[in-house]
Amino acid sequence: MKTLSIDVRRAEPQDAGAISEAHRASWLQAYGGIIPHKPLTQMVQRRDETWWRKATRGPATLLVLDVAGVVAGYATLGLNRARALPQDGEIYEIYLRPEYQGIGLGRLLFGESRRLLKSLGCEGFVVWCLEDSQLASSFFRSAGGVDIAEGMENFAEKELKKIGFIFR
Repeated sequence: MKTLSIDVRRAEPQDAGAISEAHRASWLQAYGGIIPHKPLTQMVQRRDETWWRKATRGPATLLVLDVAGVVAGYATLGLNRARALPQDGEIYEIYLRPEYQGIGLGRLLFGESRRLLKSLGCEGFVVWCLEDSQLASSFFRSAGGVDIAEGMENFAEKELKKIGFIFR
């Protein structure tokens, strides 16, 4: 019988290429048909291996979901950027490669992100997602999030509503 290792760990600079690939695959799958093609492609291309290498040393915490040596997903987290909300922490991003979705790995990565924010002394946290991203909003609702805030994001002159889910 073969054992499969699944680990959530802090990203290292050598993970940058794999994180870039996970970012590309997950964003194209999550936002294709929601964010206009040109700005989506530009956003994905901007976050190349060099960008992610710098992110591993940046102020936000960058976690990776490692499945048998493959970076299956990532999460970035830190202090809440929305000063109007009382939560201390924020999960800025949480994404899985499409082939790793739907089998509980997102819940694992989310749970570890949540525990890390709590261990850092954060009282509650917020996660934002585009309203049109049904998969994301369903995920955050099922994880116990309450959609309490709204905002707008502009993508090449297309305004999209985003929802802020809070967790205690």
